[in-house]
Amino acid sequence: MKKAIIIGATSGIGRGLAQLLVDNNYKVGLTGRRTELLNELKNENPDSFFINSFDVTDTKTAREKLEELTTELGGLDLLIISSGTGDLNDDLDFEIEKRTINTNVLGFTCIADWAFNYFEKQKFGHLVAISSVGGLRGSRQAPSYSATKAYQINYLEGLRQKATNLKYPIFVTDVRPGFVATAMAKSKLLFWVATVDNATRQIFEAINKKKKVVYVTKRWRFVAFILKRIPRQIYDRM
Repeated sequence: MKKAIIIGATSGIGRGLAQLLVDNNYKVGLTGRRTELLNELKNENPDSFFINSFDVTDTKTAREKLEELTTELGGLDLLIISSGTGDLNDDLDFEIEKRTINTNVLGFTCIADWAFNYFEKQKFGHLVAISSVGGLRGSRQAPSYSATKAYQINYLEGLRQKATNLKYPIFVTDVRPGFVATAMAKSKLLFWVATVDNATRQIFEAINKKKKVVYVTKRWRFVAFILKRIPRQIYDRM
């Protein structure tokens, strides 16, 4: 039986992936800040779910809790980073920007580094992280969100390059969702909104295929293609 840990399993994509992994014969470690929601999931399948609550921005505690959870699982094959935050911030409220950076950069890096180092020591493993189509260009409505997601995209690429040079079967998958029907869908203009079930099925498929980069849902790759090619002079006026 394979073992997985999901960072940010209390709701949305993380919760959906937790249920899907258990349905496919995984033992799953669940993490998040809201212990009561983790307990709800564990009660659904107490033999397959293991919980350990923590905040990713508390980096020392996060590493300690990950060690504990991995020991309880009896090993680790897959780690999914699904925790993240972001808000519309037209007024550039620094507290919003700070919270986003602490979670999406500081917390993300702590978890990604811990997982990669663990997989390097055992010489195999799979790191998956939920970034965003929003990381492809800057955003006047949510500057820190798009910037932190760009950081994640580039950090994952660096880890993938590192894994390739190590020549171990260590895989790094960058999942770039568009709009998914979760609390994170805060744009003033929503379209092509995927259900959590549809999004998680496509992510699970990408995990099984060891994809390097995947857009969710798949048609968002066309939006990404266009976004990356809009001239700066035009994009600045949007």
